[in-house]
Amino acid sequence: FALERRTVIPLEEMPELLRKAVLAAEDAKFYEHEGVNYLAIARCAVKGILRGGVACGGSTITQQVVKTFLLSSDWKVKRKVKELVLAPRLEDNLTKDEILFLYLNQIYFGHLRYGVEEASRYFFGKPAKDLTLGEAAVLAGIVQSPMRHSPLNHPASAKERQRYVLRRMVEEGFITKAQGDAEA
Repeated sequence: FALERRTVIPLEEMPELLRKAVLAAEDAKFYEHEGVNYLAIARCAVKGILRGGVACGGSTITQQVVKTFLLSSDWKVKRKVKELVLAPRLEDNLTKDEILFLYLNQIYFGHLRYGVEEASRYFFGKPAKDLTLGEAAVLAGIVQSPMRHSPLNHPASAKERQRYVLRRMVEEGFITKAQGDAEA
């Protein structure tokens, strides 16, 4: 048994820059697709075939919410098919903002911290609503691999991932290049 630290906060208390940082890193087309990004899945399947294994995720935020709340986390084709069926159904019953609220409050950031509020308090000593752009990019970068990108255990990796998130935010038009460069 382990202690799980999670503080659920409303989406309105999460800064827009934090939400955009997570979207840029995890699912930039979140507000455009209907729960499944078939192009991303196809791209990952091709990479997997070429590399002889799982090469990338390809899951949307909606699919990750389905997996976390409704399915087991082990990678199996059967589970992936269930995700593909359930994700559009979830989008039929919840708004995009409701799905994003669930996701941002349940994702794991390592160090037994779940959700953006606990992660913000743990890594930066302040509530999520007070995060800077650079701090938001660090948190968004942790999501891919909480232990590998932990700013406490692997600061160089966390910094590299932060730069990636900032680049993606610029590419998606969420921030200007000058803002990204200032934080990198």
